[in-house]
Amino acid sequence: MSLKDRKTIVTGGPTREWIDPVRYISNASSGKMGIAVADAASLRSKETVFIHGPIESNLIKNKNYKLVQVETTVDLLNAILNELTPSTVIIMAAAPADYKPAEKHATKIKKEEGTDELVLTLKKNPDILKTIAQKKLADNSLKKVFVAGFAAETDNIETNAVKKLEAKNLDMICLNDVSRKDAGFSTDNNQITIFYKKHDRLKPTYNIEKIELPLLSKAETADRILDFIEAELRSGAE
Repeated sequence: MSLKDRKTIVTGGPTREWIDPVRYISNASSGKMGIAVADAASLRSKETVFIHGPIESNLIKNKNYKLVQVETTVDLLNAILNELTPSTVIIMAAAPADYKPAEKHATKIKKEEGTDELVLTLKKNPDILKTIAQKKLADNSLKKVFVAGFAAETDNIETNAVKKLEAKNLDMICLNDVSRKDAGFSTDNNQITIFYKKHDRLKPTYNIEKIELPLLSKAETADRILDFIEAELRSGAE
């Protein structure tokens, strides 16, 4: 089974977690990598759905695939689960907020005289990739869902990416060093290292292998990522 037989869900952009009606927690993700992957997937997949957080509307104008706009991390998780089918490939290029304010204030928080600090209490958002992994384990019909994650890292980058690959039971993960000025957030280029599980067909074990891509445009990077996924699907490593 290849991508032409599959539905591909791509996520992109940041999420927003509101503190009060005018302030929120978010990040610098532009959504460009996710858009590039969705563009490439739409040329290969049976169906492509791009689920995105708040991004510039011009970036997704006149796209020929389904667009689903979300705002919070919970919204993103629910949208993915709503689109999930047994033949899905999920490419999680979004940058969802890991934490949200424990309380969203109904009115704008005012500056208080006599204090220079404002303390916010944050609580964890659901872990989207872990939730998907748990659903795959619980529902035998979803066992062939292929899940690719992204790891935007600034330090101990390879170690952190491999930890995420294993802890979230991913099929592959795309590492990008977002501390680089020539790649990552808001740029038109990216430099990705793919980590994946190479299974031993005779044993229930695997090795972690890596493929280091050069600095490429995000469109070229997207094609290389999909080339790898196609090869994995064809090999039966689903």
